[in-house]
Amino acid sequence: MTKTLYVGNLPWSTTDTSLADAFSLHGAVVSSRIITDKETGRSRGFGFVEVEDDDADKMIASMNSTELGGRQIVVNEAKPRQQN
Repeated sequence: MTKTLYVGNLPWSTTDTSLADAFSLHGAVVSSRIITDKETGRSRGFGFVEVEDDDADKMIASMNSTELGGRQIVVNEAKPRQQN
């Protein structure tokens, strides 16, 4: 099984690959994605990392409030998407 982690306050230059690379130092990364603005294609400053269940808590503890690209990132377990 996997868990999805929310990663906020990302530098605009962060890519899916660089996000996955940063988290892979602390466990198994299944996938990562940076959320972009639909009109401009520019990063919205946050993303998601899908990780193995066993590694999720360790990754949150290791990565939350650390610096990535000069910015202090926020990492926590993603909440389910709200249906409108």
